[in-house]
Amino acid sequence: METRVAIIGIIVENGDSVSELNAILHEYGSFIIGRMGIPYHERGINIISVAVDAPQNIISAMSGKIGRLSGISAKTVYSNVTSESK
Repeated sequence: METRVAIIGIIVENGDSVSELNAILHEYGSFIIGRMGIPYHERGINIISVAVDAPQNIISAMSGKIGRLSGISAKTVYSNVTSESK
C-alpha cells in the first residue's frame, strides 16, 4: 500500500477537547513521525503540527476526526513524497 508524507496543522481553541485530541493522536501513533505544540498564551490557543507518513485514507480519517472536535480546527498539507509501506 502506498503511503504519503503530510502535515496536519491543528489549532486548539477549546481546552476541554484536548483529551479527545490526545486519544485520536494516540490511536494513530504508529503513523506519526513527530509533533510540535506551541502554546500561544496571549491568544488563549495552542498550535500543533503533526507530521505523518501513512496511507491517504488513514491521513484523511485522522484529520477528519480531529476536525470534528469542538473548538479544534485541522487542515492537512500533503507532500508529493510517496512510498510503498513495508
